[in-house]
Order: sequence, then structure tokens, then C-alpha cells
Amino acid sequence: MPSHPAQPMTRKILVTSALPYANGSIHLGHLVEYVQTDIWVRFQKMRGHECYYVCADDTHGTPVMLRAEQEGIAPEKLIARMQQEHLRDFTDFHIAFDNYYSTNSEENRELSQDIYRRLRQRCLIEVRPIEQFYDPVKQMFLPDRYIKGECPRCHAPDQYGDACERCGATYDPTELINPVSAISGAAPVRRQSEHHFFKLSQCRDFLLDWVRHERSRGAPLQDEAHNKLEEWFDAGLRDWDISRDAPYFGFEIPDAPGKFLYVWLDAPVGYMASFRNLCDRNGLDFDEFWAQDSTTELYHFIGKDILYFHALFWPATLHFSGYRTPDRIFVHGFLTVDGQKMSKSRGTFITARSFLNHIDPEYLRYYLAAKLNERIEDLDLNFDDFTARVNSDLVGKYINIASRTAGFISDRFGGTLAARPDADGAALLARMQGAADDIARAYEERRYGEAVRTIMELADQANAYINDRQPWRLVKDPASLEHAQEVCSAGINAFRLLTLYLKPILPRMAAAVEEFLAIPPLAWRDAAELLTGHTIKAYTHLAKRVERAQIDALIGENRAQLPAKEGAPHSETRHGAAQQHDNPPAVETISIEDFTRIDLRIAKVLAAEDVEGADKLLRLTLDIGDGETRQVFAGIKGKYTAADLIGRHTVVVANLAPRKMRFGVSEGMVLAAGPGGKDLWLIQPDSGAQAGMRVK
Repeated sequence: MPSHPAQPMTRKILVTSALPYANGSIHLGHLVEYVQTDIWVRFQKMRGHECYYVCADDTHGTPVMLRAEQEGIAPEKLIARMQQEHLRDFTDFHIAFDNYYSTNSEENRELSQDIYRRLRQRCLIEVRPIEQFYDPVKQMFLPDRYIKGECPRCHAPDQYGDACERCGATYDPTELINPVSAISGAAPVRRQSEHHFFKLSQCRDFLLDWVRHERSRGAPLQDEAHNKLEEWFDAGLRDWDISRDAPYFGFEIPDAPGKFLYVWLDAPVGYMASFRNLCDRNGLDFDEFWAQDSTTELYHFIGKDILYFHALFWPATLHFSGYRTPDRIFVHGFLTVDGQKMSKSRGTFITARSFLNHIDPEYLRYYLAAKLNERIEDLDLNFDDFTARVNSDLVGKYINIASRTAGFISDRFGGTLAARPDADGAALLARMQGAADDIARAYEERRYGEAVRTIMELADQANAYINDRQPWRLVKDPASLEHAQEVCSAGINAFRLLTLYLKPILPRMAAAVEEFLAIPPLAWRDAAELLTGHTIKAYTHLAKRVERAQIDALIGENRAQLPAKEGAPHSETRHGAAQQHDNPPAVETISIEDFTRIDLRIAKVLAAEDVEGADKLLRLTLDIGDGETRQVFAGIKGKYTAADLIGRHTVVVANLAPRKMRFGVSEGMVLAAGPGGKDLWLIQPDSGAQAGMRVK
């Protein structure tokens, strides 16, 4: 007899995913996390646990304020529109939140301000003057993410003002080398302002104990994340600036007019606020899940780019304001497409909505599940592999079992399954039932790829059984009809078990199968039972193959979304990580003699100004050494303002023949990388290079 799947005692579980920012559409990079979380939550509910999944739009901060200003609407109107769009996309990808809320809520205001007061009462808030960057053009203090420059640690260019995406270092924006405002392009100036700091440095002992202590349920972080935190501990924890100056879209700090809570303080509190809203509507006990002595379970699913905030700031904030800390923080990697960062020019920066326009969303859920595991690894969506895996696994293996057997049950046996399978069918089904615990363990531990491999191995066994018994031949012999019914009934039961195991991944398809089989919604305990003497409905096909034309149309739609006026490739990854651009093929080779004819010199920009009547040009006055200056017209206005360039060094072709233009004579050419428009980067030498030096 098959062993019955173990049913643990009912657990009370609260699960969250990172909050998507209300300043852009959901794309496939986001969906890695929400699909991973949704599968885990659906599995817990199938096991009979009391499990709640909450999330919300992250709505505060300067980007939302500036975008609303650009659109000429109130921020509240913008975030309401984006929340509706986000929830629509999530719903169509079968992400089943128990509550999807907004951080711009009264619950979040009360909780965030109360947490601030509690931290202040614990003497963990300090107000002190700081020197901060101020945009003289926009007339506002600049948030960290609106200042860019060279990392003070590893010297990577084009890094944000709060953290380096290359080396992972965190720092003050004023430490950036050659900073510029990402809003106006102007060089920011320093001004003093009083800011509120959370004394994270005084939380070190608690955090060390929280990270390192082996709890009864296991350590709170994966090994890779734990090792990263140890690096941050070794480097020293810095106090956290949790305030921002007006103008700012967010919650005011209590008793501090004109000062606002930094978005990264109130955003994770949004988990609590969304759950409180659910509690108020459904009569749940909020304190049972969030009190410091809570015995319930709390899990966060996040991307690796926000580990610092969730594994240092967040648990310290919770603990010292009197709340419980998360049991586990499950961290995942990023998504690449065809081996590269998502690219708008290649059509692989794919929005959720565009995918839905062309391909069944459950196919993506299945593909991601087949590649997800418990480690912090990047995933690659390879479209050839995607097509082959969906067509082979879902259509060729799983659905094939029903399509090869269900018709015979309907046509020859009045839709009624046999009272029992044949001996080989019973052995097959016993093996499939016996796999329930291993598959459950893989789901529990987020080893979805392992679960999928096991399920598909079972599907192979079921198909082999049907191939060996050949029911299409058995039904032709009246003496073999009973055997044919037993074989087809075993096939239908195998299909039902596979559906049960795949249900966390394929909820819509599972619902269609439940309708076809005329059974209640499948729960995990149902693996112990078989359908015998049961009447099913007529079978209709449940899945179609993916065709290359669908992939091409999907890529074409996303490529077509490039702004026509730019026409240039532009790419981005999940949380605003480094851009990647299409590269043209190499041109034909030249000889060293050809190269030495080009006089490349280091040049310093002495002056820069707009050219009246020219949309793309800037007039540059360049020092090319020995007191010689050149006037050069450069088509770089789409990326740089005149103020960006003064004092910078670049590379110029010094022996290019002068070119007469209607604006004047251009006496050289500055070198830049990129296709043009906003996607352009001036070649800039390392520090120490002087005007007039030969590049060779």
C-alpha cells in the first residue's frame, strides 16, 4: 500500500514579497519573486495551513513626486492608477494575494510614526546637522538615488548616492566622486540640514545574535546572504539617515514639521499595514502575528539587491520598537533573458502585460519553477529552452496523458472510471503516491526545480505505462475492453496526481482539470486517494504548444515600445541596476599604420554652451595642451548639459580636418560610446591624465 503523505500540525504563517515601486510597470524581472512566493503560499494552503500572503505598492519618495509633477497630477492619483495596473497584472499571472494594499495608507502612517516614536523613546534616534547635496536648478535637496557619480570605494562610474551596485559598498552621497544631479544634470552644491538618524551602530550585538543564532526553525538567512552580512559587520555598521527634507511625498516625522520619513523606513512597515488592513476586514488578530512573543511564522521573499535593508535595518527597527523579527528572509537572484540583462532594444525588457498578450502566463510560471531553487542564483529565460521545455514537459508529457486516455473513457465507458486499475497500473500509482512527501519537502524548501524534475519523471513513467498497454488497440478487441478501461483509468488517476503536484505552479490549469474530473479542489492529502468508479466529464484540450511566432511577436511588441524620438537601445534590470546596451559588430580590420595616423589627445573642457537652433549640439571649448584650444561641436546634448561637462577630461581626435557647419567651424571630434541620444557616454581617462597627452 502507498504511504500516506505526512500531514504536519496546522501552522500559522504570514508571507510577504517585496513591494513593487509605484513608478513603473511590472516586468518579468519582478515576476521571478512573486511567482516564487505564490507557489510557496499555494503549497502551504494545499497542506491545510493557515497562511496569509500580503503585499502593497511602495508609493513614497521623490521619483513618484517628480513623475506626478511631470504628468501634472497629484501623487495620490498617480499611485492609485499604478496600483490598479499592478494588481491587474499580478492577478492575470495568478498571483493570489490575500491582501494587496498601498503604503500610502492610514494604517501605514500610524504604524510608521509609532515605530519612530518607540525608537526615539529607546534613545535610538539622533537629530544632527549634515551636509547634503542640493540641486541649485531644481531647488531641492537630492535623495540618494538622484545623485550619481564615481564609487568612493571601487571607483566604478555612474553609481547612485547610497550604494555601489558593483562592489556593494554603502556610503554617504557626499562621498561620491564627481557627483551630478540625476534630475537636472547640474553639479550639486552642499548645504546643511538637520536630519534624523536611527542608531544602527548600537544594534550590532542584537543583529549579530539574530543572524548567527541557530533557531529551532533554522538560521534566518541563506549561507550566501549570511556571508554578505558578515562582510558588512566587519566593515562596521553606520547610523541610518531616516529623514528627508520637503518637498517630499511621504509621511511627516512626528514633531518635526517639514521633515519626512525616508521611504525605506515606511516601505517595509507596509507589510504590517497591509496585514493590519486584512485583520480589520477579516477579524484576525494582528498582535498574534507581530507581537514580540509571537509563535506564528513570518517569511519575507526579496531580491538580493535589497538584502541590506531587510537583513539589517528592518530586523533592528522591528526588535527595538517592540515587534517580532522575521523567521526567514528568502533571497533570490535576478532574471536575465537569453543570457543577458533585459534590453529594450532587443525587445527582451518584457513587461508583464506584453507577455500576457502573446503567451499563457502559466507557461512562464512553470519555466521559472523548473529553474528556481533555494539558493541566491540568477535565472536565465532562454526562449529556445522555454519553448522546448513547455512543449516537451507540459504538452508532450503531462497533458499528453489525459489526451491519450480520456477520450476512450468518454466514448467507450460512458465517462466512468474502472473500479480498480490493473496490477501494473496500481504499482505505477503507488509509486506516484509515494513521491508526495519528497515533492512536498522540495516545495517547502523552495527547491522547485527538484520538485518539477520529480514530477516529470513520474509523467515519463505514466506515459511509458500507456505506451506499453496501448489502450487504442485494447479497445478494438471486445475481450480486452475491461482491461482498456483499467489502463485508461490508471492514466486518468496518474494525470490527477500529477495535477495535484503541479497545482501550486499551475493553478488555472489545475482548476480546469478539477472541472474536467468533476472533483472538489485538490488538497495535498488527496494524494492518498484514487478515483475509482467515478464519472468524469468530456475532455477538452487543456494546453497548446508555444510557437516561435509568439516569441517573435512578444519581442517585437516590446522593441516597438522604444520612444521613437530616441530610437536608441536602452536597457535596465530589475531594481535599476547597471544598464546594458546593444553593441554593433566589429568593422573590418586596419593596420597599425592606419591607427597611428589618428592623433588622439586628452582634452579638458574649458567651456560648454548650447547651440541656438540645434537640438542635439553643444559647443565645446577644449584645451588640448600647450595652451592650444579647439572649438568642437558635439552631438551629445541628449545625454549631457553644458554644466555637466565643464572641467571634465575626455578624448578628442585632434587631427581631424576642420568641418564648416552653419553654426561655425568644428575643429575636432570628441569620442563617446553608445548609439546616441540619452544612451551615450563620453570617453573619460583615469585621474592623472592631463590635457595634451597622446592616447596610444
